[in-house]
Amino acid sequence: MVKLLEKLIKDAIEDGKCSFGTKEAISTIKNSKLIVLSHSVSEETLEKIREAAKSSKVPTLNYNGSSVELGRLCGTQFRISALSLKTLSDTNLKAITKELEIETK
Repeated sequence: MVKLLEKLIKDAIEDGKCSFGTKEAISTIKNSKLIVLSHSVSEETLEKIREAAKSSKVPTLNYNGSSVELGRLCGTQFRISALSLKTLSDTNLKAITKELEIETK
């Protein structure tokens, strides 16, 4: 999953089709295809994001790493707790959710 996710994030950053941070993720959730959350998100914020995502029918993905690792994956020098991907093909979305299901079993 990491390779596919890494490619999708890099493509979204190049196209300017992603938002970094929990506040940005919440405010842009209606225009998002996928929300990626690191382990560094507080429980309160996590609930807010999941509630908003559920009401907007946007899937969330728990990234198996800290905000520092997610920031490195995005090619930045700062921490990223949440990431909102605005463009994502249905095929890639299904592939990521399938791989996630395989990893959680």
